[in-house]
Amino acid sequence: MSQALSHQQILDLVPQQAPFRFIDHIVSVNEDGIVGQYTYKEDETFYAGHFPGQPVTPGVILLETMAQTGVVAYGLYLLSLQVEQSELDQWLTLFSDAEVEFSRPVYPGEQVTISAEKIFWRRMKLKARVNMHNADNELVASCVISGMGVRKQ
Repeated sequence: MSQALSHQQILDLVPQQAPFRFIDHIVSVNEDGIVGQYTYKEDETFYAGHFPGQPVTPGVILLETMAQTGVVAYGLYLLSLQVEQSELDQWLTLFSDAEVEFSRPVYPGEQVTISAEKIFWRRMKLKARVNMHNADNELVASCVISGMGVRKQ
């Protein structure tokens, strides 16, 4: 069995990069779940058109944020428990399905906390229950999200 990755090692392996990276740091991770945080910068490019004069973080960006923590980063951690660390960069994590419900808007400058709980992990497929809360601990969005690991060609 391989050794689990550190928080920084997981972040180093997450393939999404600025300006499309929506995970600043990992608060905690174990075999049961992960907690990460992201602060939406006031100059994010999508705010210019969504909505001019009253910027709101688009729902697809909130879902991407939840996927980057709850499927990509968490999937890399779980994969690290099964394969050697030297092999981890040979895998891609692909999003496959989500059922999402939005509860409140997120504005520029807000920090969100994303927590994911494993529903199942088998045959390189991950399904997780993911919640996003704002700094006031109000539920922003929740989803059940799935993804799978595939070898790079």
